[in-house]
Amino acid sequence: MAVAGLQLSASSAHGQGQVLLSSAKSSLFSGAPLRFSLSTSGREPYSRKQQLVVFARRLSGLEEAMRIKRERESQQLTPKVKRRPPLRRGRVSPELPVPDHIPMPPYVGSSELPEIASEHQIPGSQGIADMRAACELAARVLDSAGKLVRPSVTTNEIDKAVHQMIIDAGAYPSPLGYGGFPKSVCTSVNECMCHGIPDSRQLQSGDIINIDVTVYLNGYHGDTSKTFLCGDVSDAIKQLVKVTEECLERGIAVCKDGASFKKIGKRISEHAEKYGYGVVERFVGHGVGTVFHSEPLILHHRNDQSGCMVEGQTFTIEPILTMGSIECKTWPDNWTTLTADGSPAAQFEHTILITRTGAEILTIC
Repeated sequence: MAVAGLQLSASSAHGQGQVLLSSAKSSLFSGAPLRFSLSTSGREPYSRKQQLVVFARRLSGLEEAMRIKRERESQQLTPKVKRRPPLRRGRVSPELPVPDHIPMPPYVGSSELPEIASEHQIPGSQGIADMRAACELAARVLDSAGKLVRPSVTTNEIDKAVHQMIIDAGAYPSPLGYGGFPKSVCTSVNECMCHGIPDSRQLQSGDIINIDVTVYLNGYHGDTSKTFLCGDVSDAIKQLVKVTEECLERGIAVCKDGASFKKIGKRISEHAEKYGYGVVERFVGHGVGTVFHSEPLILHHRNDQSGCMVEGQTFTIEPILTMGSIECKTWPDNWTTLTADGSPAAQFEHTILITRTGAEILTIC
């Protein structure tokens, strides 16, 4: 505890010593001095050295009280959440077929995870038109998938619906076959940060689920995600979801030609910290266009990332916020990633196009 302007008084009168402590900065003390009566119980008055020893002990106790007060205030920022049973993996069904006439991205057929492409995605005028079409389709599919979220529905059923909507539009579900990913969409429930594999688990009332949709249409990827509420969700978790979406909006708001990339993480972190949430550092946004993942990598936490945005550039912003630890653990499937402490996590994502004066959100319908 930093205490400004300490004042000590070691006077003694009628066997009573007194120590005066004042702080102009302490909110606990509200600027008023505290007086400690040091009774000598009829014995000789305390020496100045003895008085300071007693004062030091009492000050140590105050420091501990202040530490506890700060911890309690911090905990009050993040409402308590009733602990749910930990997420368990269900049965994963075989991957769904894609008609031969639908063009596939080049990574399909290889189990190797593609490297992040070094070139930034800056489509030309026709490329931007194709990006808009891919992103609009992704947004429509995501909107439809969200309407399926309700208790008793399995994430596998959501995957089947998403898969069918995408191929019916003549597009390819980008996650399918990416580094061996076995499904057409990512479904991340409760403490799952991201990359959840759809399975036979039924959604339960009180769950939250992030649905991450990416489509490959006319040679371009459109990438978006949203966290949906299932049934009766607690107010605390509703707040987490709401603030996460607000963080995405604030990150997008700082984007324009010439803006530094590090402003995105700064703005997201400032808003998340107001509510006591953690911003996951391990997973980042990325360039997207003719390739699924490329530079620049978009950091959502405070950082010193160099570089500035360029008009015509396309990339994603996709912050993940948690109610506890930002550390994670990954299941043996090498995809499903959970918060290390089992606390809930939420994520939102948009693909954006940098313009001269701002950013255009492409993943809207």
